Amino acid sequence: MSQRWSRKKSRLPLAGLLFMLALAVTFMVLYNERSIQQIHLHHSTNREQDLREASTFTSFVHPNLPPRNNLEVLDRFSRCNSTNEYSGKKIGWGDHMSGQGSDFVAAAAKEEICDVFSGKWVFDNSSSSYPLHKESECPYMSDQLACQKHGRPDLDYQHWRWQPHPPCNLKRWNVTEMWEMLRGKRLMFVGDSLNRGQWISMVCLLQSVIPRDKQSMSPNAHLTIFRAEDYNATVEFLWAPLLVESNSDDPVNHRLDERIIRPDSVLKHASKWQHADILIFNTYLWWRQGPVKIQWSSEEKGSCEEVNGAEGMEMAMNAWAHWVSNNVDPNTKRVFFVTMSPTHQWSREWNPGSEGNCYGEKKPIQEETYWGSGSDIPTMRMVERVLRGLGPKVSVINITQLSEYRKDGHPSVYRKFWEPLNDDRLKNPASYSDCIHWCVPGVPDVWNQLLFHFL
Repeated sequence: MSQRWSRKKSRLPLAGLLFMLALAVTFMVLYNERSIQQIHLHHSTNREQDLREASTFTSFVHPNLPPRNNLEVLDRFSRCNSTNEYSGKKIGWGDHMSGQGSDFVAAAAKEEICDVFSGKWVFDNSSSSYPLHKESECPYMSDQLACQKHGRPDLDYQHWRWQPHPPCNLKRWNVTEMWEMLRGKRLMFVGDSLNRGQWISMVCLLQSVIPRDKQSMSPNAHLTIFRAEDYNATVEFLWAPLLVESNSDDPVNHRLDERIIRPDSVLKHASKWQHADILIFNTYLWWRQGPVKIQWSSEEKGSCEEVNGAEGMEMAMNAWAHWVSNNVDPNTKRVFFVTMSPTHQWSREWNPGSEGNCYGEKKPIQEETYWGSGSDIPTMRMVERVLRGLGPKVSVINITQLSEYRKDGHPSVYRKFWEPLNDDRLKNPASYSDCIHWCVPGVPDVWNQLLFHFL
């Protein structure tokens, strides 16, 4: 950086025409930085400095302000009366523009001896090891994840154990120890159907040691609660697939042609999650389904702008980070963020020349450098920037790379679908496979084992 600026200084004595040209070029570069919304920042050697310079030209909205009395709550009946060109406004929060938290991250990296997220899958079918629970013995199992119940003939997907590279080891699951950590507490998963799958996995892992008359499950709703009476503890799931308020916040009726979010407010959901003791958040998949409409809290009813999914997710992450920054004391509340869950839609990515997907896959990918198109690197870099600003307030559960290997772990056709499987689909099952969600028991159990490791 110092050499670059010294070269600029050496040109100052040149002719005035060149000087004016340099000023013009500089202005054009800064203008273009605004128009492309800083997507080049992850290439920079000084991201925080670039952000401070860019902020001169960007309008920032302060998120999570108390809602206006006449502000309409978004629901599945909400519509955009008009859609305007994106104004370019961003979500600003706390000290994230100054890059606070980066020193903590660097120090933590130096002290970290083991990276439990780097390793390989080891087949383990000993009776005392894997799976960590049995599908048929969990009364709360989801039909969308119960692959054995719905006819999957091979069960090897249940017997893979995640083994970090030496000298690391993952803490072995212990249900009694986990309950003691949860005694008197609320553990809440917040996010989309992938986080709901992790919640179901956790409930199935925990419920076996609780007497049937001492446990209960509330009806499926926006907030669903499993309660263990003897431990005065709950394991909960809050449906909030986009983290911010949206018209997709109904846990059942959320298949909409037009997705609308309020990018500057998480308050609707935060009113339900704010009193939990341990929070596990995720968001990703829903942002990859095309553009989203945005309604700022300050705008009139029905007035929208449109952005692509990546822009919308960055707004939502910053609004969520503002809430965490102002409401989380890491000494009293634990917050985890689970990174993106990969998909396996194209078998040609791990088997060149093939034209299938995850259907029929029975073994993990062995190539450690494998990375499929279902995991978006720019999105991961954006998430990294946001989480860096939160420092010790949030711990990251990095499931992405280890889950990338598990092309065999999805339900494929072995699940209950919203629509009946007709003859055409049954004759070509590869075209109707669910290669997004995960069979349980399976990969989500390891995600919970990682959570247990860090708790």
